[in-house]
Amino acid sequence: MPDWAWAHAELRRPGVTLALLWQEYRLSHPQGFQYSWFCEHYRLWAAKVDVVMRQEHRAGEKLFVDYAGQTVPVIDRRTGEIRQTQIFVAVLGASSYTFAEATWSQKLPDWLGSHVRGFAFLGGTSQILVPDNLRSGVTKAHRYEPDINPSYRDLAEHYGVAVLPARSRKPKDKAKVEVGVQVVERWILAVLRNRQFFSLTAITTRCRTSW
Repeated sequence: MPDWAWAHAELRRPGVTLALLWQEYRLSHPQGFQYSWFCEHYRLWAAKVDVVMRQEHRAGEKLFVDYAGQTVPVIDRRTGEIRQTQIFVAVLGASSYTFAEATWSQKLPDWLGSHVRGFAFLGGTSQILVPDNLRSGVTKAHRYEPDINPSYRDLAEHYGVAVLPARSRKPKDKAKVEVGVQVVERWILAVLRNRQFFSLTAITTRCRTSW
């Protein structure tokens, strides 16, 4: 069994990732557990560490992800039909650097795609993803043992990151992204409330240029 306390401490060091720790673990234990198991059980262990003091965010450690409560209408030029779009928001814990984009839904393909585009925009990944308990990310919410959507777990494993969902009714767990969502709603969406949009790209572009 890996020493999770040691792994937790090592992750505080610059450049250290769960993927690196797993590789070192397998060198010492060739018949040891697979990477997905390693990440999942570190996440479960870390969730039990109930930190009550002020959170200190280290550069590159956590990326908080969620959707804004507000939607933005898009008009179909041909039919005049109006569709409401969702605004995906991702915020880095240490710098509060924020990525926002419009998607048609909060369903799994859009959820995963927003992560991929967010990583590209930010120029890399964090060590840990902190989503809310959205169905596309967490199939079953639980204080210590939430079930991660298999496709979301595959994405995290592909990028070498761990998923540590915010606990239900624990607003401090996702305070960063809640502030990020608030900023997007107040300083971008409110300013654009009287504009008409005819595509997702137009909304995302305006979000970026208004930032």
